[in-house]
Amino acid sequence: MALEQLRAFRAGRPESELGPTRRLEPDGFPLLESSELAAEHAALEPLIAALNQHGRGEVDHPELDAWLARDAASRTRAYLALLERMFSYDAKLSATGGGYAFSGFFDYGPAALVLARLFDAGVDREAVVLPTLEWFTSYRFVYYGTEPLLRVIDALTAPTGALSELLVAVHGQCLDLGGYHQMGQTLRDKVAALLGPGPWEVLPPCEIWTGTLLARVGSREPWLALLRHCHGASSARPSAKWSKTARALADAVGRAELRTTLLEVFPLVDKARPRPMVGPSWENVDERQRMHELSATVLRGLVWLTPELKDAEVTRAVSKLAGSAYRKVRGLGPRAPKVGNACIYALSEMASPDSVGQLAVLRARVKSVPAQKELDKAFSAAAAALGYERDQIEEMSVPTYGLEEVGLRRESLGDVVGEVRVDGTSATLAWLKADKPVKSVPASVKKEHKEELKELQASIKDLSAMLPAQRDRIDASFLARRRWPLAVFRERYLDHPLVGTLARRLIWSFSSGGGARAGSFHDGRFVDALGAELRVESDAEVELWHPIGCSLDEIAAWRALLERHELRQPFKQAHRELYVLTDAERTTSVYSNRYAAHILRQHQLNALATARGWRAKLRMMVDDEYPPLTRALPAWDLRAELWVEGAGDEYGRDTNESGAYLRVASDQVRFYRATAAENSAHAGGGGYTAAAAGPGPGGANAPIPLADVPALVFSEVMRDVDLFVGVTSVGNDPAWQDGGPEGRYLDYWRRYAFGELSETAQTRRAVLERLLPKLKIADRVSLEERFLVVRGSLRTYRIHLGSGNILMEPNDQYLCIVPSRGEAAVQDRVFLPFEGDSTLSVVLSKAFMLAADEKIEDPTITSQIARR
Repeated sequence: MALEQLRAFRAGRPESELGPTRRLEPDGFPLLESSELAAEHAALEPLIAALNQHGRGEVDHPELDAWLARDAASRTRAYLALLERMFSYDAKLSATGGGYAFSGFFDYGPAALVLARLFDAGVDREAVVLPTLEWFTSYRFVYYGTEPLLRVIDALTAPTGALSELLVAVHGQCLDLGGYHQMGQTLRDKVAALLGPGPWEVLPPCEIWTGTLLARVGSREPWLALLRHCHGASSARPSAKWSKTARALADAVGRAELRTTLLEVFPLVDKARPRPMVGPSWENVDERQRMHELSATVLRGLVWLTPELKDAEVTRAVSKLAGSAYRKVRGLGPRAPKVGNACIYALSEMASPDSVGQLAVLRARVKSVPAQKELDKAFSAAAAALGYERDQIEEMSVPTYGLEEVGLRRESLGDVVGEVRVDGTSATLAWLKADKPVKSVPASVKKEHKEELKELQASIKDLSAMLPAQRDRIDASFLARRRWPLAVFRERYLDHPLVGTLARRLIWSFSSGGGARAGSFHDGRFVDALGAELRVESDAEVELWHPIGCSLDEIAAWRALLERHELRQPFKQAHRELYVLTDAERTTSVYSNRYAAHILRQHQLNALATARGWRAKLRMMVDDEYPPLTRALPAWDLRAELWVEGAGDEYGRDTNESGAYLRVASDQVRFYRATAAENSAHAGGGGYTAAAAGPGPGGANAPIPLADVPALVFSEVMRDVDLFVGVTSVGNDPAWQDGGPEGRYLDYWRRYAFGELSETAQTRRAVLERLLPKLKIADRVSLEERFLVVRGSLRTYRIHLGSGNILMEPNDQYLCIVPSRGEAAVQDRVFLPFEGDSTLSVVLSKAFMLAADEKIEDPTITSQIARR
């Protein structure tokens, strides 16, 4: 028996199923107790230790000479044992496989050269050919493994069956090099000569989608010609010549067949490779999720053809493919950005309301900065093609998805009606028969209306994806300074079947004749904060109402109106936090330290900041300069900056495996003119410096005094920073009550977890003041300055309104409860006047649970409550 661990890996079986093991020196190889190669593995130990320090090509050693002098059967067994050892090290089965201790032997040539020497000295070729191919094809392209592989290929004559399939896999590896092209070309030529022509030449069948496509098209020349042409999709955009040839080849395949095939194949691109893959020990890449380089090129070419096939279904498929291509993969980042960019380009070329709507969905979902730049180009290109301004196209091209009126679509399918309802939060599909609800999809619909059912279900998914994209777009209009004539506002917002579900829950400002009045749409009319009808002039201009500058009475009246009619706003508007200059900020003048000295989780911070329109670059623990987090404010000719620096100085403890800081420390918030020189700082801190030598003409590079920043801009930027701290601070993590790594952040965690309330937390407290008397647990809850106090049957609990962390009376013992239930679950039990405050939902969820603490069964919670 040999290579049991390798074959279990290829079959997707856990190594533990193979039986007990014992560790061997020097690399910690897990030798199976049942192995028949135990003697050979023992003999490998001194050779590995000796050759680990040698360079590539230096394999002379007395231990190897002794092996070479043995008979062919012994050399064969040694060959197989070494293959086992190499795989185990790179698969991190060996005790040292997670580091670099033996890369000098396994990963840089000596081990593979030993295999080649054994092969040359004479082995049982039938016994080693298949295992060598199985070993090599379990990796990406193992350049150091080419020496034994070349010998194996030279030993083959007419491969069939499993050998042929493995050689096809080798050919695919040689097209996915990432370097070492000469080695790959030599292998590829040899394999091609052995196999002869076949469809695998144009597309490696190593991924689920490529295997499915090749099985569908077979050896049909029109398809193969098209796929060969897609090999040339090597630029960022197709040339006119490339497109002309592609259209002719698509015609030869048949547009209908091309469309059907792409709709079948595109959804499969997101699936992992069918077989597990292992990378060399120095890599930390999820190889199974990585897209083959040639596959990505061919796929880009196929995507370039989709504008010729554009319809709602194709548009939707291209958008979903883009989401798959930009999905992050461990060790790589986005898995196939060139495919994602091709999808964005194709959507812009389609230039239809559906395609622009899908671009809006992608902009909300995809967070990478390069992708956002491509999306900006695509919006501009689509706007030019349709003859509109950029900001107009985003509004005009929001699809209705078949909704006949605001939030409602009804489809008659025989004697059954499918009813799609959108409430601005989610989309649902219900069934009615004779105006009576039906719990599930009727059998008659499944049987007689398959296509209509498929389209309705797809529209629900699209609606659910589009709603948050439109919510975020409207929320961003505060800083975009968007205004609309009343007629345009009605068409694109108030009466739009989809956007209207959001717009009718918001407050708008109507300007006419030099004055402005605020109103919201309720029961078919505009009303003011007191609920009285508001007459809006036909020449009025409309913008989203912001509470900055409004009286406390007006803000309170709007909040009361929302609560009275139980209108849940899609984002905080009436309850929006307001940030005004403090005395400390007037003293510092050009910067704010309000949110300095917080310890933030860097990856979460960057993702959240990017989603809010900030530019964020992941800081690595390297000797390099990094810009601050930056928010461009073109409508105001300004730029906001949040300064951060890496937290910690120990690689591996303060970084992930790729060297990125796990945490950063926050510092100043500043404002600059849009054209000011960019600031930067060393990754680990040490202060920011400007790229310019000085303030420049007219102080163009100097920071702007905070008092000169428009009040709305200052408030919105500080609100973002408050959100970043509130969401990503380690002080919010219940598992950090010990201060994190070695307790280094314990003091910070305690200060934040139970400290003074931020503006967001103050808003949360104000909402709770009005909400608590209406709760079923009203007699068990009350508010203190920073806490929601809950009186359970067993103990009394104080839930911090900022972090959601809990202290138990009488001794302020910490209670760790990791949230597991979402906002929707809370909203089923209590009305919240806005969406998006997950901490408020967590606080309420914990309050409901702890008010009935005698019913809690989770032992991780009850054991803490019982301790006094």
